[in-house]
Amino acid sequence: KVVMAGIDLKAGMACFRVEKTKDGVAEVVLSRPSKLNTMTPSFFDEIFKIFDDLDVDSDVKVVIIWAEGKVFTAGLDLKEAAGLLSGSSSSDPVEANVSLYKHIKSLQNAFDRIHTCKKPVIAAIHGNCVGGGVDLVTACDIRMCTQDAKFSVKETKLAIVADLGTLQRLPRLIGRGAAREMCFTGADYPSDWALRHHLVNEVFPDKDALLKAARSLALSIASNSPLVVQGTKVVLNYSDEHNLKDGLEHIALFNSAFLRSDDLQEAVMSFMEKRPPIFKSRL
Repeated sequence: KVVMAGIDLKAGMACFRVEKTKDGVAEVVLSRPSKLNTMTPSFFDEIFKIFDDLDVDSDVKVVIIWAEGKVFTAGLDLKEAAGLLSGSSSSDPVEANVSLYKHIKSLQNAFDRIHTCKKPVIAAIHGNCVGGGVDLVTACDIRMCTQDAKFSVKETKLAIVADLGTLQRLPRLIGRGAAREMCFTGADYPSDWALRHHLVNEVFPDKDALLKAARSLALSIASNSPLVVQGTKVVLNYSDEHNLKDGLEHIALFNSAFLRSDDLQEAVMSFMEKRPPIFKSRL
């Protein structure tokens, strides 16, 4: 593994490290285990920049996000956020409200950058995944976890309406009823509940098994045409936001532009020649 090119590590990242393999898999690692990988302002700045870079890095085909330490994340760093949560120093309430609005939008943009990244993103979750952690993993394409994983929309317990994507993405993943239960209670929900309600695709006995499975899945995805995998994500994301008719029109236009690719010819030739394909086309 080597450090990801294109991200300025000379200044150092406070909350993450990023690595990639020669097979096109990038690993984004939450790396503040002594602080339970809590989310500071730097956390949001860094994750936006990381996924902005990964999106255009032609060497990267798939991304895995996982965490060091005992937990995936304990959510928002409340000490760092204390000033914001307690109110603005501005004497003008309108100015203070506008400032808060802009701050919330900037945090939303950080997780939305995961969702809009053309590369598939796999979240490998262990231990507690709290508050902003649920915002983060629901922005990913695929989630898997360990048996000891627990998920909670902890904002409810802190008298905050979750505002970074959970309320919008969670119902689409686990259904309206389960999502409302989870969000109304703010309780901890274990891995078997998460699996039963399709929040995660699979549960593993420990972190080693989890990461082994995530890396195997990533390699399986990376073996396909990057053009097709990335195009599939773009089309799926569009379909999530539109009705069936619009989605079918979108894929018809998409394939009209991209179907006749070199990768299509390579897939046919490699099948006829009984050899592994070598794909090169990308979005």
